[in-house]
Amino acid sequence: MGVDLGDIVVAHETPLDEVGGRVGIDAYNALYGFLANIRQPDGEPLKDSKGRVTSHLSGLLYRTANLYEAGIKPCYVFDGEPPDLKKKTLEERDERRTEAEEAYEEAARRGDEAAMLKHAQQATRLEAPQVETSVALLDALNVPWVEAPAEGEAQAARMCGDDALDSVGSQDYDALLFGAPTLVRNLTVRGRGGNELVPERIVLEETLDELGLTREQLVEVAVLVGTDYNDGIHGYGPKTALETVRDNEFEEAVEEHADEFAVDAEEVKALFLDPETTGDYALGWETPDADAVVSLLVDEHDFSRDRVVSAVERIEDATTQSSLDRWS
Repeated sequence: MGVDLGDIVVAHETPLDEVGGRVGIDAYNALYGFLANIRQPDGEPLKDSKGRVTSHLSGLLYRTANLYEAGIKPCYVFDGEPPDLKKKTLEERDERRTEAEEAYEEAARRGDEAAMLKHAQQATRLEAPQVETSVALLDALNVPWVEAPAEGEAQAARMCGDDALDSVGSQDYDALLFGAPTLVRNLTVRGRGGNELVPERIVLEETLDELGLTREQLVEVAVLVGTDYNDGIHGYGPKTALETVRDNEFEEAVEEHADEFAVDAEEVKALFLDPETTGDYALGWETPDADAVVSLLVDEHDFSRDRVVSAVERIEDATTQSSLDRWS
């Protein structure tokens, strides 16, 4: 989930076709969203004839086609090994998913479809086979992807700094803490009832100027609120934390509430300000291998041929036009 800074960042609603550019999408963030939201009314995910989950593939194909059609060049960035300080958060998330699975079973016994859907979404897990088929689809589509050594958002932010990408697409505000110049939210998610959400564009420099902070101080705000690496101070929301940092009382607050900090606050800051990333990547946006996409989705996973071909053609049209634009 990351840290919630929604109350203090400067966000601008931006229609999808006005986002543009090369966007590094938090791959796990997107795939979890597809798996959670592309479901039957009773909470069951989409599956093929062999019982294999395909919700993630459906979301990945059609959303990627939408992005291309809107003039966006997506690059999916996958998480690598999580930092040690994140393991507690991951364990807690796994416990919540287990509790949601139990709640789903209880709702199923009652025949309560609304509750079944709710708990099924909360119980969403991203398994290794789903990651593997997602990568296979991206390869067939010739959509670039990168595996980060650690946090995907940190890697995407670094790639923006390398001028390989223009922005980071994620639901989490952490990308700003990692130094992403621009964060775009709502790129790969839908609202309740499947309604389209308008993307939100957040420019780091604008937010820092508005708040009167440096990026390091924004990280300090996040540390006081609580991040994936540490529990925050009880009662500290973004506004209280912001006031504390503005008053240059970050260290004092940490010392005063030392019992709530099971980790070194400076170590947490370093994970955001100097994250592990790599420059070993190469990006290219080429036309899809239509036969490979059809083989994977239609022949292997029972997708509709007409719908798959239509989506591939939309990506082909976008990449072909992009190639023409480069030479015009």
